[in-house]
Amino acid sequence: MSSQIEMLHKIIDPIAEAMGYEVIRIALQNSARGEAMTLQIMAERPDGSMLVEDCAKLSREISVIMDVEDPISAEYVLEVSTPGIDRPLTRRKDFENYAGYEIKLELSVPEAGRRRFRGKLRGISGDLVKIEVDGEVFEVDFNNIYRSKLVLTDELLATVSAAGS
Repeated sequence: MSSQIEMLHKIIDPIAEAMGYEVIRIALQNSARGEAMTLQIMAERPDGSMLVEDCAKLSREISVIMDVEDPISAEYVLEVSTPGIDRPLTRRKDFENYAGYEIKLELSVPEAGRRRFRGKLRGISGDLVKIEVDGEVFEVDFNNIYRSKLVLTDELLATVSAAGS
Protein backbone atom coordinates (compact mmCIF):
# COMPACT_ATOMS: atom_id res chain seq x y z
CA MET A 1 0.00 0.00 0.00
CA SER A 2 1.41 3.37 -0.93
CA SER A 3 2.31 5.76 1.85
CA GLN A 4 -0.24 8.29 0.54
CA ILE A 5 -3.04 5.70 0.71
CA GLU A 6 -1.90 4.69 4.22
CA MET A 7 -2.03 8.36 5.26
CA LEU A 8 -5.53 8.71 3.79
CA HIS A 9 -6.65 5.62 5.73
CA LYS A 10 -5.37 7.22 8.96
CA ILE A 11 -7.52 10.27 8.26
CA ILE A 12 -10.64 8.63 6.81
CA ASP A 13 -11.00 5.29 8.67
CA PRO A 14 -11.66 6.85 12.12
CA ILE A 15 -14.38 9.10 10.67
CA ALA A 16 -16.08 6.18 8.93
CA GLU A 17 -15.83 3.95 12.00
CA ALA A 18 -17.27 6.66 14.26
CA MET A 19 -20.25 6.85 11.88
CA GLY A 20 -20.72 3.05 11.89
CA TYR A 21 -19.09 2.26 8.53
CA GLU A 22 -16.10 0.19 7.46
CA VAL A 23 -13.77 1.43 4.72
CA ILE A 24 -13.26 -1.32 2.15
CA ARG A 25 -10.85 0.47 -0.16
CA ILE A 26 -9.34 3.87 -0.80
CA ALA A 27 -7.98 4.59 -4.27
CA LEU A 28 -6.52 7.77 -5.71
CA GLN A 29 -6.74 7.68 -9.49
CA ASN A 30 -5.38 10.06 -12.10
CA SER A 31 -7.71 11.14 -14.85
CA ALA A 32 -6.92 9.89 -18.34
CA ARG A 33 -7.60 13.34 -19.80
CA GLY A 34 -5.59 15.41 -17.34
CA GLU A 35 -8.62 16.51 -15.34
CA ALA A 36 -8.86 16.37 -11.56
CA MET A 37 -7.89 13.12 -9.84
CA THR A 38 -10.57 10.94 -8.22
CA LEU A 39 -10.38 9.97 -4.56
CA GLN A 40 -12.54 6.85 -4.44
CA ILE A 41 -13.68 5.50 -1.09
CA MET A 42 -15.66 2.26 -0.88
CA ALA A 43 -17.44 1.68 2.41
CA GLU A 44 -20.23 -0.33 3.97
CA ARG A 45 -21.92 -1.01 7.29
CA PRO A 46 -20.62 -4.04 9.25
CA ASP A 47 -23.64 -6.04 8.00
CA GLY A 48 -22.64 -5.34 4.38
CA SER A 49 -25.41 -2.84 3.65
CA MET A 50 -24.91 0.72 2.41
CA LEU A 51 -27.63 3.04 1.15
CA VAL A 52 -27.21 6.03 -1.13
CA GLU A 53 -28.02 8.21 1.88
CA ASP A 54 -25.16 6.56 3.79
CA CYS A 55 -22.74 7.37 0.96
CA ALA A 56 -23.89 11.00 0.93
CA LYS A 57 -23.59 11.34 4.71
CA LEU A 58 -20.10 9.81 4.77
CA SER A 59 -19.04 11.95 1.81
CA ARG A 60 -20.05 15.14 3.62
CA GLU A 61 -18.08 14.19 6.75
CA ILE A 62 -15.00 13.17 4.78
CA SER A 63 -15.15 16.41 2.76
CA VAL A 64 -15.01 18.47 5.94
CA ILE A 65 -11.95 16.69 7.34
CA MET A 66 -10.20 16.64 3.96
CA ASP A 67 -10.64 20.42 3.71
CA VAL A 68 -9.05 20.81 7.14
CA GLU A 69 -6.25 18.24 6.74
CA ASP A 70 -5.60 19.01 3.04
CA PRO A 71 -3.58 15.80 2.43
CA ILE A 72 -3.83 15.92 -1.38
CA SER A 73 -2.05 18.82 -3.02
CA ALA A 74 -3.66 18.34 -6.46
CA GLU A 75 -7.26 19.00 -7.41
CA TYR A 76 -9.47 15.95 -6.87
CA VAL A 77 -13.06 14.76 -6.90
CA LEU A 78 -14.33 12.77 -3.90
CA GLU A 79 -16.39 9.70 -4.73
CA VAL A 80 -17.93 7.59 -1.94
CA SER A 81 -19.60 4.36 -3.05
CA THR A 82 -20.53 0.84 -2.04
CA PRO A 83 -18.21 -2.01 -2.98
CA GLY A 84 -20.88 -3.47 -5.29
CA ILE A 85 -21.65 -7.12 -6.02
CA ASP A 86 -18.29 -7.93 -7.60
CA ARG A 87 -16.57 -6.20 -4.72
CA PRO A 88 -12.86 -5.92 -4.11
CA LEU A 89 -11.52 -8.21 -1.38
CA THR A 90 -9.14 -6.13 0.71
CA ARG A 91 -9.42 -7.34 4.31
CA ARG A 92 -8.73 -10.72 5.87
CA LYS A 93 -12.39 -11.02 6.85
CA ASP A 94 -13.38 -10.62 3.17
CA PHE A 95 -11.40 -13.78 2.37
CA GLU A 96 -13.24 -15.58 5.18
CA ASN A 97 -16.73 -14.23 4.38
CA TYR A 98 -16.59 -14.96 0.65
CA ALA A 99 -15.03 -18.43 0.78
CA GLY A 100 -16.71 -20.66 -1.81
CA TYR A 101 -17.14 -17.92 -4.39
CA GLU A 102 -15.13 -17.36 -7.54
CA ILE A 103 -12.46 -14.66 -7.33
CA LYS A 104 -9.71 -13.11 -9.38
CA LEU A 105 -6.53 -12.05 -7.68
CA GLU A 106 -3.28 -10.53 -8.80
CA LEU A 107 -0.05 -10.69 -6.83
CA SER A 108 2.63 -8.04 -6.51
CA VAL A 109 5.35 -10.70 -6.82
CA PRO A 110 4.70 -14.06 -8.57
CA GLU A 111 4.18 -17.14 -6.38
CA ALA A 112 4.09 -20.72 -7.66
CA GLY A 113 5.24 -19.29 -11.00
CA ARG A 114 2.09 -17.17 -11.36
CA ARG A 115 1.02 -13.60 -10.81
CA ARG A 116 -2.70 -14.00 -11.62
CA PHE A 117 -5.21 -16.53 -10.31
CA ARG A 118 -8.90 -17.08 -11.03
CA GLY A 119 -10.74 -19.75 -9.13
CA LYS A 120 -12.78 -20.71 -6.09
CA LEU A 121 -11.79 -18.96 -2.87
CA ARG A 122 -11.14 -21.56 -0.17
CA GLY A 123 -10.60 -19.10 2.69
CA ILE A 124 -7.65 -17.74 4.61
CA SER A 125 -5.48 -19.25 7.32
CA GLY A 126 -3.09 -16.85 8.99
CA ASP A 127 -1.45 -14.99 6.11
CA LEU A 128 -2.25 -17.65 3.49
CA VAL A 129 -5.17 -17.15 1.13
CA LYS A 130 -6.29 -20.42 -0.44
CA ILE A 131 -7.61 -20.45 -3.99
CA GLU A 132 -8.60 -23.52 -6.00
CA VAL A 133 -7.79 -23.33 -9.71
CA ASP A 134 -8.76 -26.29 -11.91
CA GLY A 135 -8.77 -28.68 -8.94
CA GLU A 136 -5.39 -27.53 -7.56
CA VAL A 137 -5.29 -25.45 -4.36
CA PHE A 138 -2.74 -22.65 -4.21
CA GLU A 139 -1.79 -20.78 -1.05
CA VAL A 140 -0.70 -17.20 -1.60
CA ASP A 141 0.57 -14.65 0.88
CA PHE A 142 -2.17 -12.17 1.85
CA ASN A 143 0.46 -9.41 2.07
CA ASN A 144 1.53 -10.09 -1.53
CA ILE A 145 -1.96 -9.53 -3.00
CA TYR A 146 -1.95 -6.50 -5.27
CA ARG A 147 -5.68 -6.66 -6.00
CA SER A 148 -8.47 -9.16 -5.62
CA LYS A 149 -12.19 -9.15 -6.32
CA LEU A 150 -15.23 -11.35 -6.55
CA VAL A 151 -16.21 -12.52 -10.02
CA LEU A 152 -19.79 -11.78 -11.02
CA THR A 153 -21.34 -15.25 -11.38
CA ASP A 154 -24.89 -16.63 -11.33
CA GLU A 155 -24.12 -18.14 -7.91
CA LEU A 156 -23.07 -14.76 -6.50
CA LEU A 157 -26.11 -13.03 -8.01
CA ALA A 158 -28.41 -15.70 -6.53
CA THR A 159 -26.90 -15.18 -3.08
CA VAL A 160 -27.30 -11.42 -3.30
CA SER A 161 -30.88 -11.78 -4.56
CA ALA A 162 -31.73 -14.19 -1.73
CA ALA A 163 -30.23 -11.84 0.86
CA GLY A 164 -32.28 -8.94 -0.47
CA SER A 165 -35.62 -10.76 -0.26
